[in-house]
Amino acid sequence: MSTKRRLSGPPGGSAARELVESGFTLENADAPFLHNGLNLADMAHVLDLRRRDLIPESAAGDLQRLLLEAYATDAEDFPYDPQFGEPYNSRERFFVERLGDVAGWLHAGRPRREAARIALRLYVRRQLLELVGEVASFARHATDLASRHVDTLMPDQTYLQQAQPSTFGHYTMSFVYPAIRDARRLLDAVDWVNRSPGGAGCVNGTRLLDDRAFIAAALGFDDVIEHTRDAMWQIDGLIHVLATAASLLSTLSKLAEDLEIWSSTEFDFVDLDDGYTRASILMPQKRNPYSLSIVRGASGVVIGRLTGFLAVAKSPSARSDNLIFAYGEVPRALDLSIRVTRLMSGVVRTLGVNAARMAEELDHGYTQATDLCEFIVQACGVDYRNAYVVVGKTVREASRLGIPGKDITGAMLDAVALAETGLAWGLSDRDLSSVLEPRAIVDSRVGTGGAAPSAVEAMVTQCRQLILDLEKTVRRRGQGLDDAERLLLEQAREMAAAGEDS
Repeated sequence: MSTKRRLSGPPGGSAARELVESGFTLENADAPFLHNGLNLADMAHVLDLRRRDLIPESAAGDLQRLLLEAYATDAEDFPYDPQFGEPYNSRERFFVERLGDVAGWLHAGRPRREAARIALRLYVRRQLLELVGEVASFARHATDLASRHVDTLMPDQTYLQQAQPSTFGHYTMSFVYPAIRDARRLLDAVDWVNRSPGGAGCVNGTRLLDDRAFIAAALGFDDVIEHTRDAMWQIDGLIHVLATAASLLSTLSKLAEDLEIWSSTEFDFVDLDDGYTRASILMPQKRNPYSLSIVRGASGVVIGRLTGFLAVAKSPSARSDNLIFAYGEVPRALDLSIRVTRLMSGVVRTLGVNAARMAEELDHGYTQATDLCEFIVQACGVDYRNAYVVVGKTVREASRLGIPGKDITGAMLDAVALAETGLAWGLSDRDLSSVLEPRAIVDSRVGTGGAAPSAVEAMVTQCRQLILDLEKTVRRRGQGLDDAERLLLEQAREMAAAGEDS
């Protein structure tokens, strides 16, 4: 019986040109995202090896000196080269050229992917905190805008049709709350990202590094990822990161679409500051809301990156497919989200609001209709369906005659009621001004979350505190990461100096 033999061991020749031009080139394009994190991960690993007496003091010192040099070198200036493989291979070649066999200590108890997994988390956690900070800034500027317009009447809309009287302040606050919710989700994502895969080995751990807490603490992680195989291959948190970024940009895109429509000549509700518009090359009268197109397009791009990553991530377990692409796709999606959120903050901060034009549209429309139905239910004891039919037909006739909603009379309603139900409802002598006046309608919405100035001011106060809490959290967590990195660098320098003296 013959025994089937399969070739094992590393490849003996150079990588195919096609592999270099596709796979390795793609991975090296992501090296700038990983560069600093790879250096920090290597420093922590050398510290851990030395404290266990697994590496000679002189070798540890030599490695730390070279790692500190690499840390001080910009990624663009480091010799990453796809001819040598992925970024880790370029680093290994550089270290071997400088230190010879001493560079081999970096592999003790650690596969190449561990350093890259750590580096991605170090980069993404900083991006997430920066994004939360930008969301807080957007929410703060939007809240300030709302506070200036708690009394600015406008016809709020559904389906781009006038719905009910409201205020621009109330409308604006409807974008603050979802932004804050997404900021909190992003902080939850920081909790996931800020756990260490260090010391996990390849699949089942390593005999060399039984205590994984040291590397976690040295790199500023809150804790280790419990399961070693999961630590190397988990991606569910990255899906959560991309989904939350997509949710955030979807909210900003909704606001951008509204503002683009409302800044048109046909609406003239708002004006973008000149700095957020662009001229037409051909048509001199044009003042295009270019910034809003960027926001809307970026939302689609991030949704696409989420969808693409989900498609890549459906591979069998313990495969590199998803993470090869995650090293670039996740940081790029977050970078775009940071830029676009900052852009939308600027739009909101400088936005001009045409209160007179909003009030004019409100006066010409029929946004009082729902309140009129509810008044009839209360005053006449009529069911809502009949009230709806009578008010609807009265509005239809008023619009035909050019009578605005605020000028509808009780006599008009009684005439329609008599025709529809056979009874007049006794409205002919009623004063309907408090029901039909938009200001009175808005002032009646004093319940939690309503459009009355007092209710909007309460939401402004609440959101300002929530925003302050977000900003404090970002500063506190960012300071913690700074302190951990500073301490790690100090320990690496001390080891480098001790290695020179030995």
